[in-house]
Amino acid sequence: MQLAGEKKEGNSWHRFGRLRVCFRGAEMVVSGSPNGSQPTSQPAKKYGITKPISVAGPTEADLQRNIELEKFLIDSGLYESKEEGARREEVLGRIDQVVKGWVKLLTRQRGYTDQMVEDANAVIITFGSYRLGVHGPGADIDTLCVGPSYVNREEDFFIVLHNILSEMEEVTELQPVPDAHVPVMKFKFQGISIDLLYASISLLVVPEDLDIANGSVLYDVDEQTVRSLNGCRVADQILKLVPNVEHFRTTLRCLKFWAKRRGVYSNVTGFLGGVNWALLVARVCQLYPSAIPSMLVSRFFRVYTQWRWPNPVMLCSIEENELGFPVWDPRRNPRDRFHHMPIITPAYPCMNSSYNVSISTLRVMMEQFNHANRITEDIELNKAQWSCLFEPYRFFEAYKNYLQVDIIAADAVDLLTWKGWVESRLRQLTLKIERDTNGMLQCHPYPHEYADTSKPCPNFAFFLGLQRKEGVRGQEGQQFDIRGTVDEFRQEINMYMFWKPGMDIYVSHVRRKQLPAFLFPDGHKRSRMLRHVSLDAEKSCEEASGFQSGSAEKNAKRKADSETMDLKSTRPEKQAFISPQPPESASPESCAIQR
Repeated sequence: MQLAGEKKEGNSWHRFGRLRVCFRGAEMVVSGSPNGSQPTSQPAKKYGITKPISVAGPTEADLQRNIELEKFLIDSGLYESKEEGARREEVLGRIDQVVKGWVKLLTRQRGYTDQMVEDANAVIITFGSYRLGVHGPGADIDTLCVGPSYVNREEDFFIVLHNILSEMEEVTELQPVPDAHVPVMKFKFQGISIDLLYASISLLVVPEDLDIANGSVLYDVDEQTVRSLNGCRVADQILKLVPNVEHFRTTLRCLKFWAKRRGVYSNVTGFLGGVNWALLVARVCQLYPSAIPSMLVSRFFRVYTQWRWPNPVMLCSIEENELGFPVWDPRRNPRDRFHHMPIITPAYPCMNSSYNVSISTLRVMMEQFNHANRITEDIELNKAQWSCLFEPYRFFEAYKNYLQVDIIAADAVDLLTWKGWVESRLRQLTLKIERDTNGMLQCHPYPHEYADTSKPCPNFAFFLGLQRKEGVRGQEGQQFDIRGTVDEFRQEINMYMFWKPGMDIYVSHVRRKQLPAFLFPDGHKRSRMLRHVSLDAEKSCEEASGFQSGSAEKNAKRKADSETMDLKSTRPEKQAFISPQPPESASPESCAIQR
């Protein structure tokens, strides 16, 4: 891959572990620097698997933009207070006490000696944004509990520890997700959100100073345990592989904020989660080792708008190991060949951390990368402010047609577990629609849930934007028939092993003008005038930066292209809305989209 104005390095081949042939052209190597400065005479230290794109440091203008960026991040409330930081440490200490007591209880119940009970131990290790040092106020703490070989995940963690936590006053919103790719227990402890994983390692006694980076922790464990352990191992490796940790942290904090504002932060729905963004940012830090955050943000979008997916992003070579766990390798693992946006973890066993990305979600992210790249280019030309980059994405004005997925349960506790299950499977609906329409109907899942507080039963709603594939014209009378697709999805959802009476799911089609009132902050649908004012706000940012984003043009195209989309009822006795008396606009859950 090359960036504009950059020279590719001869006919050389780079070795990525054993994947040299597969990954030719996956990385970028240049001479000189994009801003026209001469290359430095001293060879720079090498970070990553290729030479840097540029080793140029910041100019005075870059330093000023960096001051403005850091002020914007502070003013946006992205840094927690010292008091909240102290509360987090206190909560982690309490959870550590709980899991130590839990392991001792199980040790005693299984008839081990008094000495074994006394020595029995479990340790709490953080990972994710907290371990990387980029968490903000109210953020989850990703936490791993490492226990001894005789304490298992299925019964001891998800049943015994779950029951202990459920009886504690400090614990609320307890939600086990045992069927996730990485099994997790979610809850709040004294109001602080915790994602707790469990790993049972092949030791009878877990030392308090356990070295998680040592490969021996992976001996004689299953793949789910490896995935659980690798959250911590990957975080530590990332911090070792970047040229400047503080610059990395500021840039990552910025990019995560941008991704959330633009609706592309969510691994579970097919976008990118925290570790994915961290790896992408770390690679850009390696490619520009002397750059400061204001430079790295713009370079991030410059690099990834031109990245030739599915070439992988990697911070280091993929290593093999005598333990024999499968590593990401499209030559030997056929399913790896179908990954659309591979972002490879740097700790053994190296895996694709972004396997959830689909054709549709990659398309959405590339649109957002291009949109951001145009803005950052104009920020560098002093034609736009940083605030323009972080304008929220107006999802409910971007499409003419939506799928609404409503879920209900008998009570709030059941709804949390039910929501976790539905959300973890939601990307399957996107994949099924892509499959059953041969990619002609594109889905944009929105990674936010909404609640209709006017309903008598606890509920959440998810939304997916729908559009015809660009360049595909609709013909009158023809349809995208997704009735079978929706039925198949609902049947799979209803196979939830912890299903309880009252848990239900409804899928319906709504047009933009029919979107429910609870989606809007002011409690009612915005009028056309208010929508126009809202669109003008983004337009003003675009005009200030000297360009028009593609969104306005695409919205116009979508309006013309999807005006004829409709869903027709084939089973009117089944309503798709959760209210006993759905509005007249409600469509049945089984639907066909007319094109």
